[in-house]
Formats: sequence, C-alpha cells, structure tokens
Amino acid sequence: MCNDCGCGDPALVPVDVHERLLAGNDRVAAHNRAHFQDAGVLAINLMGSPGAGKTTLLEATARAFQGKTRLGAMSGDLATDRDGERLRLAGIPAKTVTTGTSCHLDATLVHDTLHDMAWQKSDIFFLENVGNLVCPAIYDLGQAANVVVLSVVEGEDKPLKYPVMFKDCDLVLINKVDLLPHLPQVSLQGFTDALSRVMPEPRWLAVSGWTGDGMDAWVAWLNARRPVRKVPRVSVKLA
Repeated sequence: MCNDCGCGDPALVPVDVHERLLAGNDRVAAHNRAHFQDAGVLAINLMGSPGAGKTTLLEATARAFQGKTRLGAMSGDLATDRDGERLRLAGIPAKTVTTGTSCHLDATLVHDTLHDMAWQKSDIFFLENVGNLVCPAIYDLGQAANVVVLSVVEGEDKPLKYPVMFKDCDLVLINKVDLLPHLPQVSLQGFTDALSRVMPEPRWLAVSGWTGDGMDAWVAWLNARRPVRKVPRVSVKLA
C-alpha cells in the first residue's frame, strides 16, 4: 500500500506516528473546510474503486447541470492527467494531483493544489480521490460531504468487505445500473441490503453515468446541500 501513511500498518508506520499524521492532516482539513465554507463552495470528496466510474459520473453531472451551476474539480491519480483531461473536456475546470505511490489524497495536497486553482469560482467543487476503498476513508480533506461511487460490477459484498469506507459516508451512488440486466448474479436489492448492514442510515441513489439514469436525483441532492455564499467569489484567498 501507500509508503506515506503505511495505511495503518504498524510494521510500516508505528500507530502513534500514524495518529500524529492524522492529527496534522485534520488541522489542515479544518483550514480547508473554513475556506470552502466562507466562499460558499460545496466541497464533495468523491471516492470509489478504480473503474467504479467516478470520472464518467462527473462528466454526466456536468451535462445534467447544463451550465447552470459552476463546477470545479481536483482529480487524484497515481499517474497521468487522463481524468483531468476528460473533466476539462466536459467543461469542468480541473487540476490533477499526481500522487505517485500515495493511494489517497490528503488535506495538505488539497490545500497546496487549491493555491493554483480558481476554486472560488465554483459553486460545487469535487475532490475526485484516488481509486481505493481503504485509505481515502480515513483522510479528511475539508469536504462538506463524502460520496462513494459503487459500481454494480464490483459485487454486492463490497460494503461488507470495506465497511470503513461506507459506514460514515453521506451518500452512495450505485453506478452502472444500466448493466444490471446483463448481470444475473447481482441485484440492486443485494447492494442495498449490504449497505443497510454497514450504514446506520443507508443513503443511496441508483445512477448510470453512461445513460444519465438517476442524475436528476443526484443533482437535487447536491443542490440541497449548497451553502449560502458569505463573501464575493474573488475575495477568499488561501493562507
């Protein structure tokens, strides 16, 4: 796993050191959160496995908003700017954070990258995390909400196998539901049953980034959480 945090493995990073790393991360995350809140920007930590369809979902989100809401994004990936390129082509101003061996974004990476972005111009800003169902779950980035993209092709048992990712998330997007007719071994009910066993209050939407199914409900969920801007767009600067 990750050479930076050890993913909680005491053989790589002692537990006390790992706790101090998280404490430092949380301080920066609080700083990021204050800036997002002061600027009236809704920050979403978008997580999920590699291939779950996070980038495709963001492309569909841009289409669903039809230019009526300003979107922005930061895309975390081990290598390449491919996802960032796709987002920019979809009309979402985006910057890629190439993490190398690190399997997650952290608050400092987010803070430093925000310095090079006009994030204040966004109404909704997506932090597209590195594809991983382990480490991103424990690193606060300063987001207002955690959203997990779960593809139906991953299997119904993913919430049971990775409960930390799902138990504290605000919403699960069960993605690629257009493929369910071709997957007789899984069902939407199977996914929702698994979520009900790990989430105190299961919150999910069935969507498809390819067909646009469920996007109206997703857009409504986002709009319901948008904060009121306290200051003009241009006046908020990161310290």
